[in-house]
Amino acid sequence: MRRTGRAGWRWLGQESPWRAGGCIAPGSTLARPLGLRGSQGPAPDIRSADTGCERSLIVQGRPPTSQDCRQPPKLLGRRSECEALDRLLADAFAGRSRVTVLRGDAGVGKSALLDYLSGRVAGWHVARAVGVESEMELAYAGLHQLCAPMLDHLDRLPVPQRDALATVFGRSAGAAPGQFLVGLAALTLFAEVADEQPLVCIVDDAQWLDRASAQVLGFVARRLLAERIAVVCAARTGAGVDVLADLPVLPVPPLGDSDARALLLANVPGPIDVAVCDQIVAESHGNPLALLELPRTWNVAGFAGGFGVPSSHPVAGKIEQSYVRRLQLLPPDTQLLVLTAAAEPLGDRVLLHRAAGTLGIDIAAVGPAQDGGLLALGGRVEFAHPLVRSAAYRSAAADDRHRVHRALADATVAETDPDRRAWHRARATPGPDEEVAAELEGSAGRAQARGGVAAAAAFLQRSAELTVDPARRAERALAAAEASYLAGSEEDALRLVGVAERGPLSEFHRVRADVLRGRVAMVQRRASDAPPLLLSAARRLERFDRRVARDTYRDAFIAAIYAGRLAGDTGLPEVAASISSAQPSADPPSVTDELLDAAALLVDAGYAAGASAVQGALRAFRATPMSRELDLHWLFLAGRVSAWVWDYETWDVLSSRMLERVRHAGVLALLPFAAAGRIGWELFAGDLAAVSAHVEEQDTVQEAIGGDSSPGSRIVLAAHRGHEAEVAQLDEATTRDAVARGDGPWVALLHWSTAVLCNGLGRYDEALSAAQLAAAYPRDMHMSNWALSELVESAARCGRPEAAADALGRLAEMASACGTDWVLGVEARARALVADPADAEELHRQAIERLGHTRFRTELARAHLLYGEWLRREGRRVDARQQLRTAHDMLIAIGMGAFAERARRELLATGEKARKRSPGTREELTPQEEQIARLARDGLSNPEIGAQLFVSARTVEWHLRNVFAKLGITSRRQLQAALPEDGRLAGIRT
Repeated sequence: MRRTGRAGWRWLGQESPWRAGGCIAPGSTLARPLGLRGSQGPAPDIRSADTGCERSLIVQGRPPTSQDCRQPPKLLGRRSECEALDRLLADAFAGRSRVTVLRGDAGVGKSALLDYLSGRVAGWHVARAVGVESEMELAYAGLHQLCAPMLDHLDRLPVPQRDALATVFGRSAGAAPGQFLVGLAALTLFAEVADEQPLVCIVDDAQWLDRASAQVLGFVARRLLAERIAVVCAARTGAGVDVLADLPVLPVPPLGDSDARALLLANVPGPIDVAVCDQIVAESHGNPLALLELPRTWNVAGFAGGFGVPSSHPVAGKIEQSYVRRLQLLPPDTQLLVLTAAAEPLGDRVLLHRAAGTLGIDIAAVGPAQDGGLLALGGRVEFAHPLVRSAAYRSAAADDRHRVHRALADATVAETDPDRRAWHRARATPGPDEEVAAELEGSAGRAQARGGVAAAAAFLQRSAELTVDPARRAERALAAAEASYLAGSEEDALRLVGVAERGPLSEFHRVRADVLRGRVAMVQRRASDAPPLLLSAARRLERFDRRVARDTYRDAFIAAIYAGRLAGDTGLPEVAASISSAQPSADPPSVTDELLDAAALLVDAGYAAGASAVQGALRAFRATPMSRELDLHWLFLAGRVSAWVWDYETWDVLSSRMLERVRHAGVLALLPFAAAGRIGWELFAGDLAAVSAHVEEQDTVQEAIGGDSSPGSRIVLAAHRGHEAEVAQLDEATTRDAVARGDGPWVALLHWSTAVLCNGLGRYDEALSAAQLAAAYPRDMHMSNWALSELVESAARCGRPEAAADALGRLAEMASACGTDWVLGVEARARALVADPADAEELHRQAIERLGHTRFRTELARAHLLYGEWLRREGRRVDARQQLRTAHDMLIAIGMGAFAERARRELLATGEKARKRSPGTREELTPQEEQIARLARDGLSNPEIGAQLFVSARTVEWHLRNVFAKLGITSRRQLQAALPEDGRLAGIRT
């Protein structure tokens, strides 16, 4: 057996063991542990029994192949896993990025497989990180391990990305960057390095990475495609599943009995009884580390006679207990030094030496632990296995743990690493200590400034625990709760709020607690719980801080929007009424005051009274430069209400600005909401390819942050495309959950989407029922408004014009109050459907003229369709053909298959054969290819496109090659003709 660094032991495939005299003797050619005092037999042969080849690194820069003679030896029982890793490296070397997570129990051999991988990558750039349980609170610690050898490439990154990494790594001061921006910076850095030589990132014990690093690593892994990069992580089964979810997994199962027996026999100190051998193999459950460690706790009589008592503990527990017993045999000073190393996750040998001096122990006392194979003291302090570290720390007496942490705190230089010193001081303190608590509070501030909100939460929580004064302790617990919320740990936030509320909080701090509870309810998608909490808090905040109160009123308003018709007793009407009677944030009122007041007036008093106020507030908002005053939440609200008043130009500007700002700031959690706002506009603009790209982006972000993906955008896209089966599948999968959590807009979206789908399919009775349900809550001024035209169309086609009366009245009120071409066109189109023949034609023409002034091609195409259908029914077949031909061409170009088929049937009824698309149109492009092609057409460079779409420049280049091949072009200049900005396709023939 061969020792390989901290990972523990490597086992080689050798000849079968042989039996003699009722016992199995260890074969002299089997692998043995190296460097252990008292080990018997010769050093192991380092040649593989499978190939007879000496262990060797691969030829520099070349991936391994099955024909290589000089390969690392195969691990015992791991042929298929080694071959899978070889294929992964070959693919990455060829420019096809690969990611995998080795999953298995503690001690099963994941680290040995990582060592095997390391032996195959000569000529590659190798980046390593090891998760350490005690370091999980230190933000970006794991990412820094990976990136540290690459930081000489930092100047090649775009300035925002370079500054983001410099800030989180403490190399420079600056505003805390969003996690998305940090992830994009890491992706770009990896890609820059891989342009020079292939890059492999090896992460052991990934389940113990700090949360920020794990999320960034997951984000990067999901965005790799065409880079010469391989990412291989090792994680324990059942751990780290949240951040590593959906990444490819290579299971590392236990060894089979034959391999387990061979490994055991290679490492016992003498003959072993057959029954005892079978018992150890059975108890180990094929775990290699257990096979190596468990025999150490058996005496000679147990081996020879089989008098040992089987243990009932899980394998990992048995291994750890074995390490505990070995540690207890060490001299006291050695045990204390091993404990010091276990409490210091950096593996800093100089720091350990200084701490040993503080403890009054000679560093040479670590010798017996080295000789016993428990740790190595080279350039760094490395444990043979993480279980050695945990065994040393958990089995130590509390006084000893306090003592070593105190020594480590004294040995840490406060000027260069104040946060780690504060953390050790906190661990060294058995009871309340205000000085240490204040030091931790300062560390929390520094961590938050670097974007490490999870670390800030951990520092603040420990600070609260050590605080003497009850009132100060409650305030710090509340601050820890707020930091936990920002870090995405909602359950921790609620628990800490409970801790804070049990203390003597002031009224102001109790209101802050309610605000936090309301915001957690919003994030957890408990839509109906959030409005009453936030509204109550906003009212009480007015006497403390009018600006904060105003922000909280805004949050209550947004929460009520997301509760919609399922809000209960506190919905949009109640929140709007409270806002109307509340004080502004300043005198005179700010632009955000005017916006919120106008939106509340629209809800409270209707369109006639509120529309002009909203339009004025939106003009002022658009003219005001973005600042802290106009943060992303205000921008979201402004974009939302612009759609309420049918202001398509402002909606376009604000939804684009929102998406741009969120991407630039790297606020990962807000990107799905920003994309959703843009999706609505793109749907009406008839750019379903852009909608599809945004949907993919939403799913990618939800994966990156571990959130629940919402299929709402997919449903509305499928409905417009006429994909009935997809709508039905998504509906069945999600509606029940949406109703349970009080998500009213989801219900409205589903009914509106169903109405659009059924109108396209010509199933007007179903469309009418769905549209009536969608429009049933007028205060939902999004889908409820849009459903009105679906309701009128389906009612007219069903021969039930009386069912459309209320919808027409609401449309007329909005058209009169808002006066935009969009709503005037929609209203004229709807009125034409139920008008007398003498008036209908003029109304159809008005609708086409009005909607033609907008960029909403979906609305215009449907106006042409309805006019053509009316003309055919009036017997004017020649005139009908022109309108129906225009509608058919537009609907085909947009991708609205069901409506296009409806237009085709109408054309056939006029005696004309509908035109067909030629092959080779842009529908062949994937959503991401479409999005990249558009950005390239608009003049963006590959790095600029990559920064906007969160992929590397190499991936952009790979996609563009596919785009050029599919469109039959050879340069970016030709994209302008192949993808014209009006969305019409080249290649449509008559």
